[in-house]
Amino acid sequence: MTLIKYIFKKFLPVFFGALIFFSMVLVLVDLLMNLWQFIQNEVAVKDVGRIMLYYIPKTLWYSVPLAILFASSFTLSNLYAGNELEALFSCGVSLFRFTLPMLIFSFAMSFALFFFENRIVVPTYSKKVTLQNTVLGVEKSLNNDRIVILSDQGRIIYKANEYLDKQKRLYDLTLVFRNDDKSLKAVIFAQNASWSEEEARWILTRAEQFTHDGKTLTKTQCDEELLSRIDEPYETFRNNTVSIEEVNTTEARTYINHLQRAGLPHDEELSVYYKKFSFPFIVFIVVFLSIGLTGKTKKNVLLVSLASSISAAVLFYVTQMVTMLLAKFGYITAFSGAWIPVILFTILSIILLRFSRT
Repeated sequence: MTLIKYIFKKFLPVFFGALIFFSMVLVLVDLLMNLWQFIQNEVAVKDVGRIMLYYIPKTLWYSVPLAILFASSFTLSNLYAGNELEALFSCGVSLFRFTLPMLIFSFAMSFALFFFENRIVVPTYSKKVTLQNTVLGVEKSLNNDRIVILSDQGRIIYKANEYLDKQKRLYDLTLVFRNDDKSLKAVIFAQNASWSEEEARWILTRAEQFTHDGKTLTKTQCDEELLSRIDEPYETFRNNTVSIEEVNTTEARTYINHLQRAGLPHDEELSVYYKKFSFPFIVFIVVFLSIGLTGKTKKNVLLVSLASSISAAVLFYVTQMVTMLLAKFGYITAFSGAWIPVILFTILSIILLRFSRT
């Protein structure tokens, strides 16, 4: 128990100090990047303050892995430089046994970081983006193009070249009607379609229908029964692209299910969804890495700790970026893209610990 208190007495102040430092650096960087726009749009100081306040949880989330890596690396290197670890080893206490409380703490922090991001970071960052866009006069267009929508449990497929939200109108619309067994029933082409609030359906202009008789498509009169079924709400056609990183896991899963049902590409979104679960474990990995790197030098402990922290973090992020790109283009599965860096660096940490001085 004495050893546990001792190591946390050394570790926690450095961790919280580094966390505040890295977080404030990120806040200032974001402020400086947007400062000219704030000045140009004469944004009130209180609004700028609110934007920065909403951004703090996001910066803390970014800073935790780097701060805990620096704290653990600096603490252990400092103990080694002061020959305190040598004293522990001579008493029969191994490096793994001594640092086990830090590993348990970092493992618990990984779960805490996941819930912190899911419940606090996501809503506050959304408020930050919304407020910033409002004060800067940035409007998101709801117009959309090259749209494909599955409706009526896959019995109707909407394909439109363009959707204009102000007019609530679709252009170059193709409607594919299918039977219950998904076989082709009919196809309707229309120059455009306008949403009718009264009838709660789309009204077609210059429509042509082709009915499938089992072998060929034959041009026929537009079937009123088919036209009455064209009632997919206009909101569905809006540009409602969701950034998986900016929503919680429940909303992300709902959006991905929508993409899967619509038959749209979703590998990138799915890999980012899995990353939400894998990324927090970087906290555990970086502590494991710092333990394995303990005892490499007794000189310039602060500089070496900072350099190793940044190097390890950059290496992990680069590896994750590569695997996420591979997942995006379908070379590996979405699950692999998110979890391979975690597995690789866990193995690397075990190897480093195996050959470290204990």
